[in-house]
Amino acid sequence: MTTQAAGNHQGPLAGLKVVEFMGLGPAVHCAMLLADLGAEVLRFERPSGNGFENAILDRGRHIMQVDLQDDADRALCRRAVAKADVVIEGFRPGVMERLGLDPAQLLQENPRLIVARLTGWGQQGPLAPRAGHDINYIALAGALAHIRPVDGLPVPPQHLVGDYGGGSLYAAFGIMAALWERERSGRGQVIDAAIVDGVAASMSLFTGFVARGTMSAEPRKNILGGAAPFYRCYRCADGRELAVGAIEPHFYAELLRRIGAPESFLAAQNDTDRWPEQSQCLADLFAQKTRQEWCELFAGADVCVAPVLGHDEAPLDEHLMARGTFVERDGLRQHAPAPRFSRTPGAIQAGGAGAELLRKWGVDSQAPAARGAARAAT
Repeated sequence: MTTQAAGNHQGPLAGLKVVEFMGLGPAVHCAMLLADLGAEVLRFERPSGNGFENAILDRGRHIMQVDLQDDADRALCRRAVAKADVVIEGFRPGVMERLGLDPAQLLQENPRLIVARLTGWGQQGPLAPRAGHDINYIALAGALAHIRPVDGLPVPPQHLVGDYGGGSLYAAFGIMAALWERERSGRGQVIDAAIVDGVAASMSLFTGFVARGTMSAEPRKNILGGAAPFYRCYRCADGRELAVGAIEPHFYAELLRRIGAPESFLAAQNDTDRWPEQSQCLADLFAQKTRQEWCELFAGADVCVAPVLGHDEAPLDEHLMARGTFVERDGLRQHAPAPRFSRTPGAIQAGGAGAELLRKWGVDSQAPAARGAARAAT
């Protein structure tokens, strides 16, 4: 793992001016993604913060504390937005309007502005004004029902499927699409990035295969849900785990050969009635060696097996170390910017005081509540 020095707006988005109104979760992650690729991100935040400060998610920002209830501070925000290319906000619908920061008005003042509004339920619909969290959004969008053990309740997959998978990544994609369209039209627009919409779109492979009858939504027969013996996790002799994804017959055949399982399993690979029997047999076999012993046995083979690593183990993996997937910055182990670019690689940006970036943008930052309230981001 390498130590990465702070970048100076390095990456394919260098020169892009982004204003982030600090909220929670996916909007913060979306702004981090843009900063990692070189965007200049100015964050306006409450003096009290949001209670979820995170040195990795908050990296690369220029931060200024403001009171959005204060007329002078609100005017400062509008002056900054007038110079920006993109605004990211993750408040409930109507909050920006009540604060006097209505996106429609912001677009009148800056017709080239892209406003990304990232919420769980979206800007319209019966649930739009209601509170929610990742687990609620993926439940309603049809994903959570299929993330469960064969016998048991659905298991929330951290915050990855909703907040990030259906939220921040789709918002970032929407921002890039809107910027591309602006190159032709010269006009900005508002993006309604709802997590429920993004999750529903992410379900396309599953829903498409279920509609064709080539995949089952029933947990006991769902090929990708953990019921299939060739697509699930197994515990090893040392209590550690392996993830097996030998879907294709030639991969499954090689897996069976290497672990000493019956060759007859291959002919019955897609017989869902025999999956419990095969799974139990493979579980018994995997329990006979440690995870490291299995990894050594599978080394160099196409069997689609990988160790299940925790967040503390992953940065030490040989492959991830060779790629530089994780870096050290300010004494903190964290992921390197992704994806990678051949000519204009991204970098963890230096961040700093919001007033410094405002001066660069040509904005007077002397608002009463904001004066002297900037703090440097790590």
